[in-house]
Amino acid sequence: MATQLRNLNVDLATRGHLEKGLDALCSEFSGIFGAETIERYMAESLDELGPARIENFVPLFVHRFARERLRALAQADAMITKDVPEVLFVCVHNAGRSQIAAGLLNKLADGRVHVRTAGSDPAEEINPAAIEAMAEIGIDLSQEFPKPLNDEFVRAADAVITMGCGDACPIYPGKRYEDWELADPAGQDLESVRRIRDDIEDRVRGLLDELVPDNFA
Repeated sequence: MATQLRNLNVDLATRGHLEKGLDALCSEFSGIFGAETIERYMAESLDELGPARIENFVPLFVHRFARERLRALAQADAMITKDVPEVLFVCVHNAGRSQIAAGLLNKLADGRVHVRTAGSDPAEEINPAAIEAMAEIGIDLSQEFPKPLNDEFVRAADAVITMGCGDACPIYPGKRYEDWELADPAGQDLESVRRIRDDIEDRVRGLLDELVPDNFA
């Protein structure tokens, strides 16, 4: 096991953490995916995220990203059942708008919706102003990280919300697609990011009301 991980250009400590993450995923997805498939997703996730981008958090972020990709794949192929609607927020850098929207929807939905995010051209880190603006309303984005857009996330989603990323998102029949025209928080001051956050919150509340009609958030 872990042949692909052993071939990766990472230090021994990181490889050890990655192999522990692989073991955990093999246990979680036992009977759904084989070990080789899970290891391939781990290796691909490390390659897509880029170890230089996320430094000491490589094992944690790779495990989280691979896990979400595997869950999305299993949902899309009806290998596991969706308990709640799946929403995918996509922007260019996955560092501001989509992360803000996901944080707000997670808080307001309180478990009644599952949220994923991605970027057509992911940044190296979350926008610090976005982290600060969200912290003001009790939402912590400091442990989030930009993720590349992938086919599994789109296929698993019931609603795909794009924000300024053009036609980067593939179209599948039977899904709800919306494009929200929003200012980009990149390079904006905190007051401007607060206004963007509040605009997104209004839209997120409307989306939640439609996805979960008995919503009382």
